[in-house]
Amino acid sequence: MVIRGRVISKGKAEGEALVSREEISFLGEVDTKTGVVTNPKHQLFNKSIAGRILVFPRGRGSTVGSYALYQLKKNGKAPKAIINEEAEVIVAVGAIISEIPMVDKLEKNAFRLIKDGSKLVVDGNKGVVVIK
Repeated sequence: MVIRGRVISKGKAEGEALVSREEISFLGEVDTKTGVVTNPKHQLFNKSIAGRILVFPRGRGSTVGSYALYQLKKNGKAPKAIINEEAEVIVAVGAIISEIPMVDKLEKNAFRLIKDGSKLVVDGNKGVVVIK
């Protein structure tokens, strides 16, 4: 299934989806050394975002979250790509400076079709997500 969206950050990645229906703050909720979600109240608590296609509605939190995402990339613990229902500036800037492909605003509410573990291709050059 091919789904169109809006380009936020260019690049292309393929991998397994890690899905949260909750917002994420990269500052204080994700350990930048390990890529593990550390907030015990979050749906992804104790799960690693490293090397996955991270799917979540939107980010929240401090502007330092952009740099936390960059630090994850430098440490080799960043997601391969990001899909948001609607991107916000903090995550968008983090993805761009970290060169992590990112798309949002998927057509026909297709955001809800992506399930945890789905095999995905995210093409941030074309604004396309492929669910295999």
